[in-house]
Amino acid sequence: MKKPVYGLFLAVSLLTINGCADGGQDLDGSSEEDNAPETETENHTAETSGFPVEMTDAAGETLTIEEKPERIVSIIPSNTEIAFALGLEEEIVGVSDHANYPEEAMDKERVGGMDFNVEKIISLEPDLLLAHASALQQAEEGIEQIEEAGVHVLVVNEAASFEGAYESIEMIGKAAGAEEEASDMVTEMKKQVQDLEEQAAEINEEERKTVWMEIQPPPEIFTTGQGTFQHEMLEIINADNAAGDEEGWLPYSAEEAVSLNPDVIITTYGSYAEGDPEEEIKSRSGWSNIPAVESGEIYDVNSDLVSRPGPRLTEGADELAELVYPDVFAE
Repeated sequence: MKKPVYGLFLAVSLLTINGCADGGQDLDGSSEEDNAPETETENHTAETSGFPVEMTDAAGETLTIEEKPERIVSIIPSNTEIAFALGLEEEIVGVSDHANYPEEAMDKERVGGMDFNVEKIISLEPDLLLAHASALQQAEEGIEQIEEAGVHVLVVNEAASFEGAYESIEMIGKAAGAEEEASDMVTEMKKQVQDLEEQAAEINEEERKTVWMEIQPPPEIFTTGQGTFQHEMLEIINADNAAGDEEGWLPYSAEEAVSLNPDVIITTYGSYAEGDPEEEIKSRSGWSNIPAVESGEIYDVNSDLVSRPGPRLTEGADELAELVYPDVFAE
C-alpha cells in the first residue's frame, strides 16, 4: 500500500502624457498611445494576465512560466480533477489512464499510467505538464526527457491533509493562470470544513462514535491512522478513528480489528471489489459481536472522495458525517 499517498497583482503604471489641451495628441493627430513602442503593449498584457510567474514546486525546482499555458497534460488523477475544477477543461489535452473524474476527462487523450508514455506526451505539444511528488522517483528519467523537449514540468506536492490539498490547488492555479479561481476554491472548502466542525461541536462525549476505516479487505486488511485524509475527516466530524493511535496506512489482522470494537465500519472499496462489503463483513468469523455489526452500521464510500487531494474532499467529509452521525448531519 502506498500513502495516498496562484502575479495578477502587479500594478500597471499610468503613463504621464506630455500632451496639450487637445487630449494628448501630437501635432500630426496621432496619440501617444499610437506611437508607443510595441514592447510597452506586450509588457502591459503580461502584467494584466499575471505572467510571467515564478514558483518553486514540490521537487524544489524553480519554474518561470512566461505565458499562460494553452496546452496542459496531467499524469495523475488528482491533478486532473483539480485542473478541471479550476475551469481548465479546454487547456487540458492529455490525462493519465486512471483519470475517471469528471466525466469530461474521459474524452481526453490518454498518456499512460505511472509508466506514462513520454513520446505521446511530447506529441501533444503541451506547455505545462502536471506531475506529482509521489511518482517522482520512478518517473525522473521521463520527466527529464519532457523538460528537454521544452515543456514546463510542475511537480505537485503529495498531499495527505486538507492543508496539503489547498497547497496543491493553489500551486496548479498559479502555474496555469487560474490563481483567483484556486483562491476561491480553497476559501469555499475551508468554509465547508468550518461548517462541519460547527455542527460536530453539538456531539457530546457520550455520543462520540469510534469508526473503523477499512481501506482493503482480507486477506490483507488495511486501515488508516494519523496523517491521512480519512483520519482528519473523522476529527472534523468529532468521531474517533479506531486506529488513530498509529500513523499512516496500516496492515491489521482480523483479530486486531475486532479488538478495536468500533461503533461504525466504513469501507472504501465497494466500487471495485467483488461482492458486497457489508455482507462480507457480517459473515466474517468473530465479527458478529462488534457493535457496528450488531447495529448494522456498515457503510461503503467512494474511495476517491476520502483519499484523492482536490475539491471533492469536503464532499467526502460530509458523506462520512451523514453516515456516522445521521441525526446531526443528515438533512
